[in-house]
Amino acid sequence: MKKTYKIEVDCANCANKMEEAAKNTAGVKNATVNFMTLKMIVEFEDGQEPKAVMKEVLKNCKKVEDDCEIYL
Repeated sequence: MKKTYKIEVDCANCANKMEEAAKNTAGVKNATVNFMTLKMIVEFEDGQEPKAVMKEVLKNCKKVEDDCEIYL
């Protein structure tokens, strides 16, 4: 399952860091962040609950970019 989330991030480099953090989160099959549109597309592994996984994604993104935001 894929879902798109609106994000708030300051620069393209920060967006890349968020993308890597999201990809390395358990339950995420793939993730892409588009800095120009301020959107994150997350593909979840089968059987994963998107809300629970996205809470972990946000935690991991905050570790690399503490002023980023993902609107769940």
